[in-house]
Amino acid sequence: MTMNSVVIGSGFGGIAAALRLKAKGHKVTLIEKHSDLGGRARVFKKNGFTYDGGPTVITAPYLINELFELFKKDPRDYIELSPLKVWYQFVFEDNSKFNYSGDENEMKKQIGEISKEDVKGYEKLVNFTKKIFDKGFTELADVPFDKPFVMMRQLPALLKLKSYKSVYSLVSSYVKNEKLRRILSMHPLLVGGNPFTTTSIYGLILYLEKKWGIHYSMGGTGNIINGLEKLMDEVGIEVIKGHEVTKIISINNKITGVQLDDQSNIETNNVICNADPPAVYEKMLNGNKSSILFKWKKNRMEYSMGLFVYYFGTKKTYNHIEHHTIKFGNKYKEHLDDIFENKKLNNDISYYLHRPSATDKSMAPQGHDCFYVLVPVPNNQSKIDWSIEGENMKNLVIDKMEKDLMLNLRENIVEDFYLTPDYFEKELNTKYGSGFSIQPKFSQSAYFRFHNKSEICDGLYFVGAGTHPGAGVPGVLSSAKVLDKIL
Repeated sequence: MTMNSVVIGSGFGGIAAALRLKAKGHKVTLIEKHSDLGGRARVFKKNGFTYDGGPTVITAPYLINELFELFKKDPRDYIELSPLKVWYQFVFEDNSKFNYSGDENEMKKQIGEISKEDVKGYEKLVNFTKKIFDKGFTELADVPFDKPFVMMRQLPALLKLKSYKSVYSLVSSYVKNEKLRRILSMHPLLVGGNPFTTTSIYGLILYLEKKWGIHYSMGGTGNIINGLEKLMDEVGIEVIKGHEVTKIISINNKITGVQLDDQSNIETNNVICNADPPAVYEKMLNGNKSSILFKWKKNRMEYSMGLFVYYFGTKKTYNHIEHHTIKFGNKYKEHLDDIFENKKLNNDISYYLHRPSATDKSMAPQGHDCFYVLVPVPNNQSKIDWSIEGENMKNLVIDKMEKDLMLNLRENIVEDFYLTPDYFEKELNTKYGSGFSIQPKFSQSAYFRFHNKSEICDGLYFVGAGTHPGAGVPGVLSSAKVLDKIL
């Protein structure tokens, strides 16, 4: 009998799940509420500019290539991934810069110029993050953590790897200079975590980048989505766009189908949700009984920060700006405390600036430049009114960038718009408009996250940022690999 599986949501997790299930012989239907695929990786095209909606840093490209190889296809016929020479340019309040890359000699030279005594510490840190990577990514990223004994079995190894420490604390035990500490501990911010509270297991990202480098998808990250959509069409996955799943139907906690916004029903044995787990459990599962333990788990979850994303095109090119720039504010920890704990805005912002046209001229009209700037902000638990604060934040960001990096920026902007946590809450159904679902703390990792196989319903599964192993493109693609072992 052919298994019938419905996938809800077409982010990287949903598409990867659909392809992996199809390769196993399932009849697969993928449902996306928007008219375009991609979820957080949607694309916005305006006046000749192409803006990636979400992820821009592509690491572990083999996880993308695997999806094509499942069907004996050559990924290069669908997508083009270009390795970047400078991965991130870090800019500090004193205007000093640091070019972070895969060139270890150059890295050590720059570290030595800041603090000679930290070169050795950096080497030791890289070696330690390799150990974390070998365990946390290579061994455990696609292991289902749906049983307590699986977690218990891993605890001794995780404790040995100092998983009780935060990423910042781990880095600080090897490196003494504050600038270097910031550079080497910023990776949790890429997956929605605070470096001061995220488990040091996420220090593996530092080594993951070194292992495979950082890539850019020519034509934007959206081009990967286009390539995968073409593949889904070729292998016979039914894709329904412009319709939302309003209800997941079950009898005696066994999944039987889904209901769409036009009241039509689709029968299915399995539902795989690339939608955010809290939204699914709170809004789509009507009348399902959950245990007291699960209710406690769901209610105690802490969510990632929100994101303010400002997209803009300029009538001149800023050739001195690298592909990825990270600008630190002055009061780094205080600012992160305001975002994650105090849930309030702070003018001393840090931001990430993405300039795809540095690598790919097709992203902007000739002689123009294309950007987005991403600012971590509190999620919507803050009750911030973004209809007022959105414009204020936009003006603050422009003023900062004019002062820091781009002289006379305001007069050169020809096209712009922004997204706030409200977009993430309303359009992407994330709880509190969080940018990355739940925070990557130790108490919310592996077994303690929402499980890939539902704790409540038989036949309900999860992929994406809110489940194991977590946010970021490699994490989300790995969550679909977990399905291979449980479905």
